[in-house]
Amino acid sequence: MAIIKPFRGVRPPKMLVESIASRPYDVLDSEEARMEAGDNEKSLYHIIKPEINFESIIDESDPRAYDSAVEHFQKFQDKGWLVQDDKDCYYIYAQTMNGKTQYGLVVGAYVDDYLNGNIKKHELTRRDKEEDRMKHVRVCNANVEPVFFAYPDNNVLDTLLSRYAQTTPEYDFVAPDDGFRHQFWVVSDKADIDTITEEFKKMPSLYIADGHHRSAAAALVGAEKAKNNSGHKGDEEYNYFMAVCFQSSQLTILDYNRVVKDLNGMEVAEFLQALEKNFIVELKGEEEYRPTKLHEFSLYIDHNWYSLEAKPGTYDDTDPIGVLDVDISSRLILDELMGIKDLRSDKRIDFVGGLRGLKELKRRVDSGEMRC
Repeated sequence: MAIIKPFRGVRPPKMLVESIASRPYDVLDSEEARMEAGDNEKSLYHIIKPEINFESIIDESDPRAYDSAVEHFQKFQDKGWLVQDDKDCYYIYAQTMNGKTQYGLVVGAYVDDYLNGNIKKHELTRRDKEEDRMKHVRVCNANVEPVFFAYPDNNVLDTLLSRYAQTTPEYDFVAPDDGFRHQFWVVSDKADIDTITEEFKKMPSLYIADGHHRSAAAALVGAEKAKNNSGHKGDEEYNYFMAVCFQSSQLTILDYNRVVKDLNGMEVAEFLQALEKNFIVELKGEEEYRPTKLHEFSLYIDHNWYSLEAKPGTYDDTDPIGVLDVDISSRLILDELMGIKDLRSDKRIDFVGGLRGLKELKRRVDSGEMRC
C-alpha cells in the first residue's frame, strides 16, 4: 500500500512563476547556475544553488552556502515571492518536451514507505551528495525540490488527470533555456483528493524515477526529526516529502552515464585490451555513439567512441540483478578493471544523467577533467 497525503504547498504567485522557475539543482554546475540566474534576484537558484550568492562562487558544501539558502528561502517568503497555500491540496504538474506531455501528481510521499522498501530504489546514492541534500533539507526545513516517482497505470487517476488537463492551468509557460512547456493545476476539491489518496492505497509500491539523493535526504531527515521528537505522533509534516508521481507508461528512460578520472594506472591501449576479456570491443570513430541493444555499452576516450558488447557467459540470465547492464558495467569494468569498489564514496567516479547525456560526458572528458 502506498501512503500519500495532500499538503500546503509553498509556491509562487502566478505572475512570478517564470521568474522563479529553475532547472533541477543537479543538472548544471555552479557557474552555469550563476549565468542562468544572472541579475534575477527571484531565481530559485539562489535557494537550491546558494553557492552562487557570493562574489566568488564558494564550494557547495561550505557552511556559508547552507546559511545563504536559509536566508534566501526566508527572503522569498517575506517578499511574497513564495506563498503557502491555506489548505492541503494535491497538485498536477505537466511537462511537455519533444512533443510528448507527461502528467504527474504532486503528493506528500510517506517517509516510512521509503525506509521499509515500499518506495523502490534502482541506484545507489553517493554519500557526499546525500549528505549535501540532507543539510539543505535540514536547514531550510523544507523540500524545495521534488523527486519523481513512477506508479502502475491506473484508469481512475488517468481519467482524473485528463479532466484537469481540459481546464485552465494555474501556471502555463515555456522555459526559455530548453523550450520545455510547464503546466500546473491545484487539486483542492475534497472528492478528488480522497480519490487520489484511495487509489494510491491500492498500489503495492512506488518507484523512484529520478531523485535518489533527494529521496534519501528527505526520508533520512524525516526519520531524524521523528527520533528527536519526544512527542512524535506520526502525523507531522516531516513524515512526508514532496514527490511528483507519473504513470509508468508516460515515462521516457534516459541514459545515466559514468565518467571516471583515471584508468587505474593503465594506458589507453592496455585498458582497451583488458576490456576484450569480457567484451567485444569495436571502434566507432569520432561521431557520438549510443548503445543500440541490451548488454551493449558506449565508451568515449581520446576523442573516439567504442562499443562494448558483453560476451556470453559474463552474466547470468537467471539472476534478476546480475543480468542488468548497470550490474555488468559496475562489476566487469568499474570494479574489475578500474578498482572502483564503492560507487557511493569513490571520488574517482561521477555520473552524468538526464538530458545532458553523452554531450556532457564528452565535454567532461575532452576538458581533461575525466579520462573516459
